[in-house]
Amino acid sequence: MNEEQKTAQGIKDKGQGNTAKEGVHINLKGFAIGNGLTDPEIQYKAYTDYALDMGIISKTDYDRINKVLLACELAIKLCGIDRLVSCIAPCLVCNTIFSRIMLVVGDSNYYDIRKKCEGNLCYDFSNMEQFLNKKSVREALGVGELEFVSCNPTVYQAMLMDWMRNLEEGIPTLLKDGVKLLVYAGEYDLICNWVGNSRWVHAMDWAAKQSFVGSAKVPFLVNGAETGVLETYGPLSFLKVHDAGHMVPMDQLKAALEILQRWTMGKTL
Repeated sequence: MNEEQKTAQGIKDKGQGNTAKEGVHINLKGFAIGNGLTDPEIQYKAYTDYALDMGIISKTDYDRINKVLLACELAIKLCGIDRLVSCIAPCLVCNTIFSRIMLVVGDSNYYDIRKKCEGNLCYDFSNMEQFLNKKSVREALGVGELEFVSCNPTVYQAMLMDWMRNLEEGIPTLLKDGVKLLVYAGEYDLICNWVGNSRWVHAMDWAAKQSFVGSAKVPFLVNGAETGVLETYGPLSFLKVHDAGHMVPMDQLKAALEILQRWTMGKTL
């Protein structure tokens, strides 16, 4: 079996551990992906479309930046075949698309295009850091004296090899087994924008794909007010959250809490 066949076999086996009774059974009922990078080949193509639609780049910028797309697609395919050797290259090639957009938009916050970027992470996480580093919270979480940080460079470096992998491939099996998935995205996030997230969700090949694609878009209401647009069929839901960037819970507190409560309690969104 060559490396490509091994990779294909590994993809086929993803998500089938419970069904095959391998190891300890995991009582998984559902999971959620919030403003995530799941299928890079689809999502990197969406950068310029989103930026043009939101008016932060011109059509001239759009055409110029899109010349990188072919090289990006080829690099991503190499990563899928041999991730140990070729997964850094697509990071360098494909992120040229994002960096060229940022050259146009300047100091805008790539997590929320309505704002300017302030600080290393473009968000103020000080309240969260103070809370999570309280002794009582650390004890409740069972983490001992470990200090919480908003972004750990060691973890970041360790995950670079996974950046450009297609992580959608294991999801259809989970949906088939009745595990629920909620994908949500704030509408003003550029770096993991809702357009790219919507596209990979709609492109995913699973048993009820056509029914999901044909499902109606309905308002997501919190206390009677529309805070997003929801598409759902069977175990799969996609939610575009209004007036929010990358960090939906920081921008839409009530909506995020409502999403969390309904989802974890198994209620209909």
